[in-house]
Amino acid sequence: MSEQLPSEKSMQRMQKYCEKYWEKTGTSPHPNTEVMESVVKGLASNIDELGRPLCPCNFYPDKKAELERSREWVCACDEMKIYKYCHCLLFVTPEGMPITEYLPEDSEGRQMYGLIKDPTPDQGRETRHRAQEYEERMKG
Repeated sequence: MSEQLPSEKSMQRMQKYCEKYWEKTGTSPHPNTEVMESVVKGLASNIDELGRPLCPCNFYPDKKAELERSREWVCACDEMKIYKYCHCLLFVTPEGMPITEYLPEDSEGRQMYGLIKDPTPDQGRETRHRAQEYEERMKG
């Protein structure tokens, strides 16, 4: 089964969005361009299919139902906006590492990567005030 390529319009839209979000949050694109391009391509494909840039790095039994349920995994996802953590590795440190500094200590990201400090703590995390609410929702 061949995967359909995203439209040029959606690719340009996501590339422009990423450039602005890297600047806004003080993060960097992954230094391996294949990683970055793969995620951007997945986001653009989801724009074409669903009308929204649903995170391509998660599995959804039903993508449309996921969008109706919440916007949690629409890029930039809740984890990025709250913790400045991008599990897709699209918004990372210049070295290509995800920022884990703000994640709960028992989170999967912190367990996998350890503590990775935010090189630009004065930028990003526009919904950091929602961290407790998000953690409670994830537990239960």
